[in-house]
Amino acid sequence: MTKRSVCLLAMLVIIANAINAQAQKDKVVIVRTTMSPRIEYGAKQLSDVLQVAGYGAPAQKHNATKNGPVHRIVAGVITEDTIKAFGKQFQIDFTAIGKEGFVIKREGNITLIAGGDASGVLYGCLELAEQVRQLKALPADIHISDKPQMVLRGTCIGIQKPYYLPGRTVYEYPYTPETFPWLYDKQLWLQYLDTLAANRYNSLYLWNGHPFASLVRLKDYPYAVEVDDATFKKNEEMYRFLTTEADKRGIWVIQMFYNIIVSKPFAEKHGIKTQDRERPIMPLIADYTRKSIAAFVEKYPNVGLLVCLGEAMEGVGRDDIEWFTKTIIPGVRDGLQALGRKDEPPIVLRAHDTDAPAVMKEALPLYKNLYTEAKYNGEALTTYTPRGPWAELHRTLSRIGTVQIENVHILANLEPFRYGSANFIQKSVQAMHAVYEANGLHLYPQASYWDWPYAADSAQPKLLQVERDWLWYREWARYAWNSNRDRTQEINYWAGLLAGRYGCSINDGKKILEAYEESGEIAPKLLRRFGITDGNRQTLTLGMTMPQLVNPNRFGLFTLLYNSEGPEGEMLSEYAAKEWQRQPHTGETPVQVMAEVKVHGQKALDAISAVEQHITRNKEDFLQLKNDMLCYQALANHYAWKAQAALDALRYKYSNQLTDLEKVVAPLEQSVQWYRKLTDYTKGTYRYANSMQTQQRKIPFRGVNATYKNWWEILPEFEKELSQLKKRIDSLGAAKANTTTAVNAALKPATVTRTSNTYSSPYQLMKGARPFADSTYVITNMAPELQGLSGITTRWNAQAQRGSHIIFYTARPAKLLVGFFQTKAPGFLPAPELETNATANDYGQADVKIANALILEGLPPVNIHTYSFKAGTHSLSLAKGACLLLGFIDDKEPLRVYDAALQAADGKKEVDWIFE
Repeated sequence: MTKRSVCLLAMLVIIANAINAQAQKDKVVIVRTTMSPRIEYGAKQLSDVLQVAGYGAPAQKHNATKNGPVHRIVAGVITEDTIKAFGKQFQIDFTAIGKEGFVIKREGNITLIAGGDASGVLYGCLELAEQVRQLKALPADIHISDKPQMVLRGTCIGIQKPYYLPGRTVYEYPYTPETFPWLYDKQLWLQYLDTLAANRYNSLYLWNGHPFASLVRLKDYPYAVEVDDATFKKNEEMYRFLTTEADKRGIWVIQMFYNIIVSKPFAEKHGIKTQDRERPIMPLIADYTRKSIAAFVEKYPNVGLLVCLGEAMEGVGRDDIEWFTKTIIPGVRDGLQALGRKDEPPIVLRAHDTDAPAVMKEALPLYKNLYTEAKYNGEALTTYTPRGPWAELHRTLSRIGTVQIENVHILANLEPFRYGSANFIQKSVQAMHAVYEANGLHLYPQASYWDWPYAADSAQPKLLQVERDWLWYREWARYAWNSNRDRTQEINYWAGLLAGRYGCSINDGKKILEAYEESGEIAPKLLRRFGITDGNRQTLTLGMTMPQLVNPNRFGLFTLLYNSEGPEGEMLSEYAAKEWQRQPHTGETPVQVMAEVKVHGQKALDAISAVEQHITRNKEDFLQLKNDMLCYQALANHYAWKAQAALDALRYKYSNQLTDLEKVVAPLEQSVQWYRKLTDYTKGTYRYANSMQTQQRKIPFRGVNATYKNWWEILPEFEKELSQLKKRIDSLGAAKANTTTAVNAALKPATVTRTSNTYSSPYQLMKGARPFADSTYVITNMAPELQGLSGITTRWNAQAQRGSHIIFYTARPAKLLVGFFQTKAPGFLPAPELETNATANDYGQADVKIANALILEGLPPVNIHTYSFKAGTHSLSLAKGACLLLGFIDDKEPLRVYDAALQAADGKKEVDWIFE
């Protein structure tokens, strides 16, 4: 036979084999032994993948189990006789499969997919589809058994906006096409739900303050509906569509709502506010809420409820328990009774600004199917080593006997840059199990929560979060399913995915993963060592001011960030004090983090740069990712140099030597230079840094009306700090110069007429004055500018039992000075705190104006906050607890923000004034 004949024969053999292989691929039938929308959906996904792999269009049949020449993929629930028979034939033990679990096994021309329930069959179909996708053929030999670790694995979407709607306040967003056009986009919903199903998420949380008035109409309160009839019908259609499609994918929709909020038309009808944190439970509002919940349950019986008892009503106390046990649970039961159902749909209790263990103790005897949910690291991602009182709360909730869900919330320290550290996320989920003893995940978008469905990138058309942050959703889902995966294998797994996305080698994929993981350490370390709060009132990527770094207490330091949400370590102020006193340091130090984040930033940039020339797919996406690595490097260096400047300034606090203050200049200059680079990298690439653009944002600057949301707005302020420092050094002149400013001018009382008789006559602020009519506490020291103000005498016991209430008239805009004692002990009114109270800055009261401003013998020092009012008649109610009403001043009266340092622990004045 000639060489040519041999080659021709070989080609014919190859073609014949290909034809035979294709013929063999064409003969596949997917047999569904159980009728279920979830199994039908899973079978459809598997069928689509088989078709792409060359199997034609596999027929799908119900209960066709006879032997034949075709390859049969038999899918069903383990309780069904047919599946039991196959299990016995294949020698499979079904006892360990469990809820949502599955087993896949092939023998001859049969591949069995057996699920513990319909969701298990669905996930089994998706797993086999993934195997076919990778192999481009049905596996010749497969035996897989798998089930999830976490009971609930869910994501959330905020039906909210970055701004307030006209005439409304926080959380008040009716469901309308004008406000939320994406809410009615069915194709977008299907894309999102398919993504959730592919990642085996089984729950979807919808967040809104008061959704009922957009979804149900009450017989007794028909006027409470907030939308017109056409929109109401659209909402009904949208909700039925969403819940039906979600159920097909094994996804439980959970509607979240706040307490106590009523609809705007309801409030106007009854002459009340839509929400009032200090308002006691009113029978009218309780009846309206109970009937709203009942109507919702009756109309949408398969939708769960997530209840936030705190924040929009007064937090810890009997009101929470009463509201949950006498309004919410009865409302659910009323809805079930109307349906003739005796089962209990799940209710999730959010452990935010409430005593969740106390609420659960009284609720469980009344209703068994309860879950609890609490924030993992506050409104940020800071650590996989949680500890302290926050960890203890989570363990307490986990040990109640119900499922505790971990809420990865807001991520105010990550936005807007891409985040995809598989290592950090895997360790975080392991900590949820091992430290918190939790068994559920509630995942927020990685960035731009308030701007769903769009990312903050400047790209046109706008990028969808679900597409830009695909890695975020996939990583959390993978570890919520199983967090105990081998690290080496995980590196290879993620490297393979990244290589496929960008058309490069596995080794290059590992470099991209390295960039994600190195950059993924930067924001968590920066916030847990230098931050003011774990809440979204701070946008970490916009930076911090020098006063915030050297005197964080003045800005409402949130202590859980330091005692719970990171490894044991020291703040800048603690480190500086120990250095001055030559004491040993403990745990993770600021200096350690300053050095580490610089290294992380450089390694991330080096890793991403090394593969740039090898990228063959999604090049634009890759360049955006590289730019994020540049941003992270600039952010890390900016913070590191600024923290060094802060340490030098804190040393000056102790030494009072001008040479120490002069050392602040060089690192502060370096920090400003790196911030300029960060500004350059973000110009043209990002529309904003933070998606919440309301008055709740405070750090580094108050972000009311969408201001201070970009780096270019912040840069001039940081340049001013540097300029101010140099001017202060020049003005001090010598090492022995006084580090304090001149005595402030005395504040002038404003003319305000009180129209209520709750309190007795005014008193003049001076040493020896008694602010409380029913106690002997006297003022022993005070900031000099307070001298002569007209304080309002109150009663200690009345404040403890009923709170403080004042009605007054002012002809000109005025400020009320309120003194808060520096303690969280019972009986004292807590200072305004945006972490737990979204209305805590409605009067501009969130920040301390004068710290350590007043001393009463036997009581903690007093910080002064101010409440601003326009001209007119006003009513102010403060929650229960002792505080000082220190009188009114004109709204334009100059009031220097500083620390008076009366009775300060170390006897030292603060140095934040140097930079202002």
